[in-house]
Amino acid sequence: MKIFNAAIMLLLLALMAAISTASTDKRTYIVRMDKTKITNTFSSLVSITKPWHQAVLESLADDDELEATPPELLYSYETALFGFAAKLSSKQLESLKNMEGFISAVPDKMLSLHTTRSPFFLGLTGKKGKNGPWSGSNLHSDVIIGVVDSGIWPEHVSFRDHGLSPVPERWRGTCEKGTKFSPSNCNKKLIGARYFYGGYLAAGGKIDETNEYVSTIDASGHGTHTASTAGGNFVEQANLFGVANGSAAGMRYTARIAAYKVCWPGCSTIDILTAMMKAIEDGVDVLTLSLGSTSEAVPYWQDYLAIASYFAFKSGIFVAFSAGNSGPWAYTAVNTAPWIMTVAASTIDRSFPAIIRLGNGETFEGSSFYTGKALKGLPIVYGKTAGVTGAEHCIPGTLNPKLVKGKLVICEPGDEYMTQSERGEQVKLAGGAGVLVMSTVGEDLANEPHVLPDILLGTSTSKAVIKYVSSTKAPIGTIVFKGTTYGNRAPKLAAFSSRGPNLAGPEVIKPDVTAPGVDILAAWPAETSPSTLESDKRRVSFNIMSGTSMSCPHVSGIAALIKSKHKDWSPAAIKSALMTTAYTIDNKRKPISDLKSHALATPFGIGSGHVDPIKASDPGLIYDITADDYISYLCGLKYNESQIALFEEGFIECKEQLAMQPGDLNYPSFAVNFNRKARNVTVTYKRTVTNVGIPKSTYRVSVEAPKGAYVIVRPKVLSFKKLNQKLSYKVSFIGLSRKKPVVNSAFGSLMWVSGNYRVKSPIAVTWK
Repeated sequence: MKIFNAAIMLLLLALMAAISTASTDKRTYIVRMDKTKITNTFSSLVSITKPWHQAVLESLADDDELEATPPELLYSYETALFGFAAKLSSKQLESLKNMEGFISAVPDKMLSLHTTRSPFFLGLTGKKGKNGPWSGSNLHSDVIIGVVDSGIWPEHVSFRDHGLSPVPERWRGTCEKGTKFSPSNCNKKLIGARYFYGGYLAAGGKIDETNEYVSTIDASGHGTHTASTAGGNFVEQANLFGVANGSAAGMRYTARIAAYKVCWPGCSTIDILTAMMKAIEDGVDVLTLSLGSTSEAVPYWQDYLAIASYFAFKSGIFVAFSAGNSGPWAYTAVNTAPWIMTVAASTIDRSFPAIIRLGNGETFEGSSFYTGKALKGLPIVYGKTAGVTGAEHCIPGTLNPKLVKGKLVICEPGDEYMTQSERGEQVKLAGGAGVLVMSTVGEDLANEPHVLPDILLGTSTSKAVIKYVSSTKAPIGTIVFKGTTYGNRAPKLAAFSSRGPNLAGPEVIKPDVTAPGVDILAAWPAETSPSTLESDKRRVSFNIMSGTSMSCPHVSGIAALIKSKHKDWSPAAIKSALMTTAYTIDNKRKPISDLKSHALATPFGIGSGHVDPIKASDPGLIYDITADDYISYLCGLKYNESQIALFEEGFIECKEQLAMQPGDLNYPSFAVNFNRKARNVTVTYKRTVTNVGIPKSTYRVSVEAPKGAYVIVRPKVLSFKKLNQKLSYKVSFIGLSRKKPVVNSAFGSLMWVSGNYRVKSPIAVTWK
């Protein structure tokens, strides 16, 4: 499964940064300054030839004449965020902190990169899509999607501009020249291309120009894949090796795309922040970011991607982030600020079945993209029967060709970071005939393109196969490859998808929604192999990947669709529409299940449910939120004035009338936290809804209370007389004591019903 392992990537990049830091005693920081104070302080030094940030950094060098190297400027920020990114020694940092106008300095962090069938599964094509978001009248407006990722392959058919009108006059971006990329590579589809690597290099990263382009051109494939998922053209007969054949299209396939390359392969927070600020200046309507940290939870004021996203929100830009691939464990969701749409990953109804029949007659189903002939009656080797210690994980150098040649080899995941396809490559190099890829967590069958015949097996099946092989003197197996099937039960929450609860903001459920993120077919660079292995000489136009990186651009593209129809809606209104119309029942009329264990998925896994672009375009009611509301929310989180000033320059204090209890944020979901020992405690939240459906309409509430809690709504009926009218209600949650709880959380829902409208919000009650 092509899921980028954030923990290992961070560790490796942190090691490189540590080596660099040890030799120079320097780190890279994002520095915030008070614009008024700093310009007054340096007014006599600042000129046309010497900008303010240069004067500041030169003063630091003057303060410490013993420094071997002066401060090194990477980027400066002068719009929504006033400050700069620079490489500073510890002494220079201390001097800076003593300067009038200094606000904060946050060290840089390294992050990592966290469809033929999707449009049909989402109802955008077929009978459901008639007169829906893909109808002609909704595709005329010029929506611009900014993709912050690993770049883009500009010559791909998904990014041609046939039939598009001229570039919108409001667009302020550009296409930057770089290795094998010139402004002429842009067109009326790909209208912006920038790249940022200062933070990556400052952290000790290296750019190998034999495998990477110092330009917006994508060498990894990740950015091309996500960009085409969000806004790629309609392309007929897209497929990978003949499987998943059909018409590929981005969710908003007539959108304009602006690519911002920040991953080389590591992704510096400084580079991402700078790209986001530039995208705001350029004039994008939607930002999609399929990247993030591990499950490290930090306050929002310490998270510069959350701060940059807030600036985007204030500029009217919808921002979507992937939730992460650290599931199925709790508290692993990242990118959880309430003004961000945080997206989980789930399956669609397409699969690539392969059947393995063991020598004892047992038969199991797995997954494979291989379309060749069956492998019949071959010996199976595993661990010691395949080589030395480490052979069970197919680590390089552990497989013995004499033991492996012509056989099926079992490969288990291990602590070392290797992709499935890298393990398969080791089997091929040792002469193996095929690879059995085992899973140790969940029943995900999110596969990768292998360089030899393969089958991916879920956890329960993996255990059964290993039990047979370990207890049989001469184990054998036959693998039959079935190609592509449709109509499978879906969606199901992917086991790898990161989960809540939300550590940084416990009163907000995260993730917000789930979307297609398993075995997604999308555009691929012409010079990158489908497995990304150097030994793989195959080249394809489309590739299949899995991860919340794939689900995020689905939601970003759908948000662009809604933006087309409702041009005056705020990002919060679009987000509300996506959340309150999401569904929790699958295509077989059963509750959405979790591939962690086939149990029911909860709001901590799928948020409000699976996105439904048809219903989201006409939600009936919306929960809108303003920037002032978010500042009141931050006051409610007990952030101090200097911390909130990072979001709102010039912010003075959290007055009592300004601060809200965090649960009163007008969010389209409810997260309630009780003390486990408290008895019959009542928590009351307020919400306000805006009528965007039928002018004169009456909504009645329907509540499914979480087990162990009572829910009281007042009033129970909301009667609207006109469009855009706002009405408020209060919800009281009464929690019973749970000294010895069976579970720590329980779930329910609150739904306002009027005719065909169902405006639903999940409820998550947690006893701590």
